[in-house]
Amino acid sequence: MIYPATLELLAGILGSACFVAATLGCAYLVMASIMVLRWGSKARISRRAALPVSVLVPLCGDEPYLERRVEALCSQRYDAPVQIIWGVQDPSDPAIGIVRRALMKFPRHDTLLNIDPAIRGRNRKVANLANMLKHARHDTIVALDSDIHVGPDYLSAVVGALQEPGVGAATCLYHGVPSTNLWSRLAALGIDLHFLPSVCVALAFGLAQPCFGSTMAMHRRTLDRIGAFSAFAEELFDDNAIGEAVRQGGDKVKVLPLMVAHVCHESSARELAETQLRYARTIRAIDPIGNAGAIITHPFPVALVALALGVRSAGDLALLALVCRLILCICVEQAFGLPRHSYWLVPVRDILSFGAYSTAFLGNTVVWRGHRYHVPRADSRVVDPDGGSWMSSLARVTRRILRWNRASS
Repeated sequence: MIYPATLELLAGILGSACFVAATLGCAYLVMASIMVLRWGSKARISRRAALPVSVLVPLCGDEPYLERRVEALCSQRYDAPVQIIWGVQDPSDPAIGIVRRALMKFPRHDTLLNIDPAIRGRNRKVANLANMLKHARHDTIVALDSDIHVGPDYLSAVVGALQEPGVGAATCLYHGVPSTNLWSRLAALGIDLHFLPSVCVALAFGLAQPCFGSTMAMHRRTLDRIGAFSAFAEELFDDNAIGEAVRQGGDKVKVLPLMVAHVCHESSARELAETQLRYARTIRAIDPIGNAGAIITHPFPVALVALALGVRSAGDLALLALVCRLILCICVEQAFGLPRHSYWLVPVRDILSFGAYSTAFLGNTVVWRGHRYHVPRADSRVVDPDGGSWMSSLARVTRRILRWNRASS
């Protein structure tokens, strides 16, 4: 039997812990705002000789604005041969008709729509990439997700970065672009206010060389050395695993100061929840201890928990945390030239992020493209129970900050 006095003591201890975590979280948001502005000021693109390049785009379904993204990729300002391959696995995939209609506007371009149902491994996107790679004619390979929209100088910037000394792979940061509904707006806001700042902080501290599916550019010799795409057929977050393989070979993963757009197509609360849980549970599986410390990245809802547990001054702290998040939002807009966000959604988005973070501890199942998987160990391998960046580096940043605080005191 737990006595009321014991419950009151436990509530007081938990409330004080939440208050401290939220206080540290406010400091984190201020630091993230500074790092975001610093990163935005470094947006200079390396310009080097253009190399013949093969671009691989795995498709799956009728995504919002897909035709526009096809046209944007076909409209590159690039001074070398470009081969663009779109890949689908289902012969009845609605993306086929969209791509064919868009390609009618570019009859002279070197393009291929590859329809190949072969699936090797449980990661269907990687299987799609492996199917397309067989048709790539050039020695510079650029793979990007189908929901990424690029500007006209995208290939010039990516291939230029890939030619820098010691660079084995090049990747891009991305911001969120909503489609037409509230759920996609919340998804885009999560990318801009949680993912982007965490990457900027990690890069500023030198704790990460992330690789994102928004862009994975490599020379063919590098891709062959790491086993090509088929070597990652069981990886849930294949981009993270590919970047790690490149680094293990002694090369760097270059993160370009080039922003591409990730089109968010969540159309319901369920789709949004599935996406957020997939990210949160994979991060928890990769680095469970560090992920627990990442609670400080949610200061507003954590302060609300402290308030509910009876910490009177937590209300003022929650307001301060919300102000810090709004300042971070404005800094992101300024640094990356993004349109103004719906500020009234910021506290909603913070609570949703904390909900996903908390729920991630209650299970190991994730849903990806309509398929259910299980992440049972401290890695990101896909396991089918019937038989992701965000980055774990954010947790490492948290530990580095705490160590620094202890050393300075």
